[in-house]
Amino acid sequence: MTDASERTADGSTVTFDFAKLTPRERYKLLIGAVVPRPIALVTTIGKDGVPNAAPFSFFNCLSADPAILALGVEYRPTGPQKDTGRNVRETLCFTVNIVSDAILEAMNVCAVPFEPGVDELAEAGLSARPGVKVASPWIGESPAAFECRHHTTLGIGNSREIILGEVVYAHFNPAVIDVSNLHVDPGALDAVGRMGGQGYASTRDYFDLPTMSVATWLSQGLGGAKRVR
Repeated sequence: MTDASERTADGSTVTFDFAKLTPRERYKLLIGAVVPRPIALVTTIGKDGVPNAAPFSFFNCLSADPAILALGVEYRPTGPQKDTGRNVRETLCFTVNIVSDAILEAMNVCAVPFEPGVDELAEAGLSARPGVKVASPWIGESPAAFECRHHTTLGIGNSREIILGEVVYAHFNPAVIDVSNLHVDPGALDAVGRMGGQGYASTRDYFDLPTMSVATWLSQGLGGAKRVR
């Protein structure tokens, strides 16, 4: 146990004072417990026209009106922005490509710390297709891709910034979505989530858990809170 942790008197809980933890210790606790995290394979384009692709698991959907996706982009250990952050700042756009099991290994290639100017998509064997409303490309092999226009960048410290993008256009593989009701089939999407360390998780163990009304809860209690496979 670290100096920042304590065990409660009854031994039932270990507590941590985050003010006493190092950034690395805070990181390990967060990525180990906040799981599974969706993965954004983010495509951008530089001022020189070279596309860039990088995966981020500090990522999520924060709003539908307006439609906002958020990225947590870490700076390089030496201090400057990574290619993604720099490209977004310069071009004011990015595209979030959902990572399915089929492109998991290709995504991992995009995580290799290549030198600036290297086309990760070409290295990974992924196809870059031109954006419709933004300059950044989208990945043809991704089951779903969201073109985003830069909305806000939040500087939250010396190591990371949070980039908010407004979704302005979307691309879906036809096998993934029922256009009559806009239902996205989770099985066909086959998204992969990030766990702690080097771990990943599939989303194939799927079940429904309907939200109960007050009337349902009062009439059925825990009997109405059962998962449905």
